[in-house]
Amino acid sequence: MEWWLAYLALGGFVGFFAGMLGIGGGMTMVPFLVFLFEAQGFPAEHILHLSLGTAIASILFTTVSSVRAHHARKAVNWDVAKAMAPGILLGTFGGALVAGALSMRPLAVFFALFVYAAATQLLLGIKPKPTRQLPGRAVLFLLGAAIGAISSWVAAGGAVMTVPLLTFCNVPLLTAIGTSSALGFPIAAAGTAGYVLTGLDNHNLPPLSVGFVYLPALVGLVVASMATAPLGARAAHRMPVTVLRRIFALLLYALATRMLISLL
Repeated sequence: MEWWLAYLALGGFVGFFAGMLGIGGGMTMVPFLVFLFEAQGFPAEHILHLSLGTAIASILFTTVSSVRAHHARKAVNWDVAKAMAPGILLGTFGGALVAGALSMRPLAVFFALFVYAAATQLLLGIKPKPTRQLPGRAVLFLLGAAIGAISSWVAAGGAVMTVPLLTFCNVPLLTAIGTSSALGFPIAAAGTAGYVLTGLDNHNLPPLSVGFVYLPALVGLVVASMATAPLGARAAHRMPVTVLRRIFALLLYALATRMLISLL
């Protein structure tokens, strides 16, 4: 029973900060899931795979309400989303298949390096200046495939890469955020499918796992995060978000480092 409470608490924490700062929860969720799964005695060689698979599956549910809200405000460029989605599906699914077959060490190092880069971007407030127009559909397809592959390795919805890319190409910030939100669903769908398939033949996983997705954790995370995300969005208008971003960046550094020490 105490593990359900832990999953609910983690989901609430991640949802609140995702709503406040517009940051996907995977980078925060994965290290915490690693710690919780270790404490439950899950197979050490698959703890990171289970954490990544469960975290990316949670994005399936949390992106739906976000996409609806952005679409209602006409803040989604569906032409860009349609051009990037096939590449994202291909890249994410392929990336998840590769990640599921990899040993934990290279996967953990890649995840930590990505989190360090994202935390540095948050800490310094790095924003690309719009200097060019959107590329053609072929290039958007390739960029989508690259974003999808990386997202599948870090259980992210892609916003940390998609939003800077689109703003660099003169897409207004709110439209970039809305379009990135729409692309989070195909990332989550393909990533979940990949982690489920690669884990199905593994018989050394905890009960109630579907491939590398652990259902009790998934339910707790989704229920709590969907409840607290609106609270975080409301708080963003009342709190010093710049300071909170820096605190959150330092937390990401600490979590990624602690996870590396634990897994390596």
